[in-house]
Amino acid sequence: MASQGSEAPDEQLEEPEDMRVSPAEEMPVDGPPAVEEPLLLPWDRFSSWLHCICVVGFDLELGQAVEVIYPHHSKLTEKEKTSICYLSFPDSNSGCLGDTQFCFRFRQAAGRKSSLGCFLDHFDRDAPVCLKRDQGYYYGYVYFRQVRDKSLKRGYFQKSLVLISKLPYVTFFHSLLKLIAPEYFEKQEPCLEAACNDIDRWPTPCPGKILTLPIMGVVMKLRIPTCYDKPGTSQLVQSALIFHSQSDSLVSIILPTVHEVDLFRCFHPVFFHIQMLWELVLLGEALVVMAPSPAESSDTVLALVSCISPLRYCSDFRPYFTIHDSEFKEYTTRTQAPPSVILGVTNPFFAKTLQHWPHIIRIGDMKQAGEMAKQMKVKKLKNLKTLDSKPGVYTAYKPFLNKDEDIIKQLQKGVQQKRPSAAQNAILRRYFLELTQSFIIPLERYVASLMPLQKSISPWKSPPQLRPFNQEEFMKTLEKAGPQLTSRLKGDWIGLYRQFLRSPNFDGWFRNRRKEMMQKLEALHLEALCEEDLQLRIQKHTEVETVDLVLKLKEKLTQAEKDQLPVKPGTLPRLQAHIENIILTLPEDLQGILHKPPSP
Repeated sequence: MASQGSEAPDEQLEEPEDMRVSPAEEMPVDGPPAVEEPLLLPWDRFSSWLHCICVVGFDLELGQAVEVIYPHHSKLTEKEKTSICYLSFPDSNSGCLGDTQFCFRFRQAAGRKSSLGCFLDHFDRDAPVCLKRDQGYYYGYVYFRQVRDKSLKRGYFQKSLVLISKLPYVTFFHSLLKLIAPEYFEKQEPCLEAACNDIDRWPTPCPGKILTLPIMGVVMKLRIPTCYDKPGTSQLVQSALIFHSQSDSLVSIILPTVHEVDLFRCFHPVFFHIQMLWELVLLGEALVVMAPSPAESSDTVLALVSCISPLRYCSDFRPYFTIHDSEFKEYTTRTQAPPSVILGVTNPFFAKTLQHWPHIIRIGDMKQAGEMAKQMKVKKLKNLKTLDSKPGVYTAYKPFLNKDEDIIKQLQKGVQQKRPSAAQNAILRRYFLELTQSFIIPLERYVASLMPLQKSISPWKSPPQLRPFNQEEFMKTLEKAGPQLTSRLKGDWIGLYRQFLRSPNFDGWFRNRRKEMMQKLEALHLEALCEEDLQLRIQKHTEVETVDLVLKLKEKLTQAEKDQLPVKPGTLPRLQAHIENIILTLPEDLQGILHKPPSP
């Protein structure tokens, strides 16, 4: 904290009276600031991408079992291993012959800490909210192979190669598995060791940089988005130009996205209801996706979670969920209302177990984009008897907004004219983005008004507090500055906002915005301190007061570095210089004490 006391309040920054400060104003024009990489030890680079790689096989006596964990020093608890075992294989009813890829998400064991935690926070700071590391969860990216083999007792070879990571880069990791898994199934563990050694030579996953990642004799090239990117802009053209300007000796695979799934393919079976599904996800309603395979289940759940981007979905979601999951009892109990969670399931048992859930999406086999899915009306839940029920959305939910017929007609026209799937996906993604932005802009505008005036920031007082969020005050702003300014959709927007303000998604969004604004206030306070003539100031201080000021300034500097405060370039070195100069005015014995680093 800054030194407080009876100093005159007139030492304030000169600013226009109505100037408020938004955290967004400090975004670098050319992307995120450079992050200095610390000295990295063996396996540190690997660990910045993956926790470990597992091989899960099927044993007639033991059932599913983790056969290999690589690197060998990687740690998983028994509970985590059990989760990985059951989630790495499709349910027996799925009948997945050949190769199948899907993903799952499971809870991390409590108390686990990463030695790279502080370093990786640098990258999280610059990543969009939907691409930040999942603190309490791991993702599992699966490549499952099932082929007939008469030499085995069961008559089938069944094995999964699984990448365990904190990163939600689904497209990237599935592409990586397509390179590693077929080689592994042919050449076994030496191939896995070679792949891990390749990964440990990769650059760390820094948002905004174009990364070149050699793996198994191929080079993957990609760009991880940043929070400074304009939402909805594709990096494909820009990146492709840069990639093609280089002369590569190795075959290159260029990934236009690291995380986006094909929304149109996923929503195609139910695209008459996309707007209602967007509302259900936005409000954090309990949703279950019943699908014929883990691939379709996981893709659909990920599509649902991403349809409210750039807003982060803050509740739990499980792209593939089984009856063996440790949360099975918690999520299927009838003694309380279903939790705010999206589950993807394939086992017919769930049709009975989750019959009391309020919203159920039944996905049939995903058709090619050229075929029209038969679109049904929203069905009543009592009509859902088994997993073999017809595809559709089973719910009693009444949407707040009127149906947007234009997007349905546009997508239908695309199907009739055989518009490429990538174009249909882009249309749908743009639609969801504009809908979410229309909804969130009034909230952003109101929250920005909670920021104190910049002239109220004094270097010799604690930073001023944000005004609290007042629901009724916000609702009044919607009359003149509501979503009607950017969206043509009619309906009960007020009702939708009231419901949203009670949801986990609002809570998560507001916590994040509040933290950003508090950090902005701290940053402005530091900048104000740097503008002061501290040498002149301490002439009025006693020796004790000067030492107290040094200690408080050092504390603020340490906290600013730890929190990565959004200060102007050069602010922290200037503050450090101020501290050094003040220390030099003190007697030598005190200088020696104050120059000592603080004990941990």
